Amino acid sequence: MRRWMLLLVAAGFASPLVAQEKPAEKPMPTEAEKQAIAQIKKLGGLVLEIAQNDPRLDVAFHLADAKITDAEVALVKPLTRTAILNLRGTEVSDAGLANLAELKGLTKLHLEKTKVTDAGLVHLKGLENLEYLNLYGTAVTDAGLKHLEGLRKLKKLYLWQTQVTDAGVAALKQALPDIQITRGLELAKPLEPEKKEEKKPEEKKD
Repeated sequence: MRRWMLLLVAAGFASPLVAQEKPAEKPMPTEAEKQAIAQIKKLGGLVLEIAQNDPRLDVAFHLADAKITDAEVALVKPLTRTAILNLRGTEVSDAGLANLAELKGLTKLHLEKTKVTDAGLVHLKGLENLEYLNLYGTAVTDAGLKHLEGLRKLKKLYLWQTQVTDAGVAALKQALPDIQITRGLELAKPLEPEKKEEKKPEEKKD
C-alpha cells in the first residue's frame, strides 16, 4: 500500500500533505445592499455583521430616530444575509411584512408593539430557519398562529398581550411539539384566600 502511495505522489496524483481548507471569503455587498445599509443608518438604524467570522446581518430599526413605516422596512428586502431583524415599536403593518418573505436566512424576528395582525403572519410562512418570534402587544389571534405551523425550527414564541387563547396555543404546540410559548403574567390568576370557618359560640351550661 505504501509503495502505491509513493507512486501516486511521484505521478502527481496525491500529496503526502493534507491541504488546509481556506477560510470562506466574506461576500462582497452588492450596490443595492450598500445603498440599503446607508439609508437604514441614515434613519438611525443599525446594520452589523453578527461576528467577525459570520457575515450574516443583524438589522435593528427599533432605535431609529425617524418614524419607521412599511416604506422604511422595505429597505431590508435586498439584505438577504439578514439573520436578526428588530422592528419593535415601529409602525410596520401587515403589508410591510411582505418585504421579509424572501429573507430565508432569518432566525430571529422582533415584531412586538407593532401594527401586525393575523393577515401579516402569512408572509412568514416561508421563513423556514426562523427560531425566535416576538408578537407581544399585537392584535394576533388564534387564526394567525395557523400560519406558523409549518415553521419547524421555531423554538421560542412570545404572545403576551395578544388575542391568542388556550385553544390556539394547544393547536400550535401540537404542530410544533418543541416550541416554547410565553404568554406572560396575563394568565396568572390570584389565589383566593381560604375562608376560615367561624367558630360557633359555645352554649353556656346552667
